[in-house]
Amino acid sequence: MYPVDLPDVDDAGLTSASEQYLSYLESRPWNNEWFQLSQTSKVAITADNARRVQLFEDDQPDCALLALYSPDDPTQVVALYLHEKWWCVEDVLRTSSKSRSGLITSIMERVIVFLLSQVVERSSQEKALFSLHPRTESCKLLWRDRQAVGFYTVKHKGSLCDSWSSRCYLLPALDTVLVRRSWRRRGFGLQMLEDYCSSFYTEACLGVSSPLSPSMAAVCRSFLQQHEEYLEQLYEVEAPGDWTQRRNIWLSIQLGRYSLGNNEENSPTSGETQRNEERDSSQKT
Repeated sequence: MYPVDLPDVDDAGLTSASEQYLSYLESRPWNNEWFQLSQTSKVAITADNARRVQLFEDDQPDCALLALYSPDDPTQVVALYLHEKWWCVEDVLRTSSKSRSGLITSIMERVIVFLLSQVVERSSQEKALFSLHPRTESCKLLWRDRQAVGFYTVKHKGSLCDSWSSRCYLLPALDTVLVRRSWRRRGFGLQMLEDYCSSFYTEACLGVSSPLSPSMAAVCRSFLQQHEEYLEQLYEVEAPGDWTQRRNIWLSIQLGRYSLGNNEENSPTSGETQRNEERDSSQKT
């Protein structure tokens, strides 16, 4: 059994368990617990190596997890505290259930999205691929062969664009897409775009956050070639997405406005990640 297979917990339960265990670690004057990474490597479970991490952006109410870090690399998360025990990162990304497949969302899936976006798909020298996702932004996690292989997030119509203005999104917007490096070039990016569009089939217009990376543009091209009914519905958008902030994606493809990737999943990123990269002067593609 893996954490995602155990009974689901709520935000308050996650936070309370993390705080209680961290208090226990801080009150111990001795060190007699270790987390075994491999046959030859282990990490001391101490208050110095354990830190609270936020699950959501600007989280109100608070939702935090307890992560164990390597003392040799303070940026490397080696385990998470879930269901009253430590789990290595790879075990958190797995399931023992054959029935868990396709795109699913729950609080434990949000924990896994956090791992994929903040921890797993980067080297120790890189910053996180994405900024933390707000609670109001929905996420769907993609499962295949009992492993978490990717996710996508959506800004919902009517949700606030930011925390400092009253602007709201005027249409749904596919904001971030990630496929793990070892699972690319298998059509999962296309599968997630298809799921997004079918989930909002009643909307007259659907958005994809600007700017589109070459790989995301290639995914959109493949999708629109197969689903011509969306040719006039799918737009590249900037928040909040009024008509002056929309560009029809199919028209832009025909006009050669995008540098299309050679393969639809050469890059894991979509609009928000590319914006983060420009801000951080760090390319992930």
